[in-house]
Amino acid sequence: MNGIRAAVRNGMLDWLDEADVDVMALQEVRATAEQLSEALPGWQILNDEALAKGRAGVAIASREPVTEVRRGLEGDGADSAGRWLEVEVDLGGAPVTVVSAYVHSGEVGTAKQEAKWAFLDAMEKRMPELAADGASALIMGDLNVGHRELDIRNWRGNVKRAGFLPRERAYFDRFLGEAGATISCVDGTTGTGLGWIDVGRRFHGEVDGPYTWWSSRGKAFDNDTGWRIDYHLATPALAERVREYWIGRAVSWDTRWSDHAPVVVDYAL
Repeated sequence: MNGIRAAVRNGMLDWLDEADVDVMALQEVRATAEQLSEALPGWQILNDEALAKGRAGVAIASREPVTEVRRGLEGDGADSAGRWLEVEVDLGGAPVTVVSAYVHSGEVGTAKQEAKWAFLDAMEKRMPELAADGASALIMGDLNVGHRELDIRNWRGNVKRAGFLPRERAYFDRFLGEAGATISCVDGTTGTGLGWIDVGRRFHGEVDGPYTWWSSRGKAFDNDTGWRIDYHLATPALAERVREYWIGRAVSWDTRWSDHAPVVVDYAL
């Protein structure tokens, strides 16, 4: 969001009226529960604030009944405050676990990257639990990793930078690898596949992007020199119900209400 209040001032509500979504996951809201309610009237809103005021923060806004709420991830050193929120949504008798996730951006050789590793470790531990017994579960959000070369226009210039490090991408090799199979990862390691589905990649196939974030430097947006770092990761049961996938890319730089574009998926439930 780059701040929910700023996004609303810059035209988010007009976009939302046209998008006609039922459940919305928000990251980097930088707001309290009261401020979120003021910004998004008429929605049922659950949130998790970051410990530092005005930083991070995730939320889920729903038109449908929410029956359970869980906040944060368990793991050694995992700083997940304001970064991981799970809710159970009752969609016409079809319960779906929805997660709003905001992975640390990281920075090579710093404590920020260590926090990112810890968060990804905790995420990898939680994902099999969410998918147990064929459950319908969905992780939406800014995951701050481009999984494949197709996901970053200038991938060659970013192989040593946070967001496209081989070790980061290896997590996604395991997240998306065949469930229970031994996976050969891009960083040379092996691991166990978790069987989740990258909805955007499945829907669009082997194409560049489509991207969801663009740097403010130069003319990255105008030239579509972007990154695909915002995802819908779905369990197989839910991924089979995808009917449409689209990215709400603004028509021009000056009409954007965030440096990210929203990712919207229609699921037939």
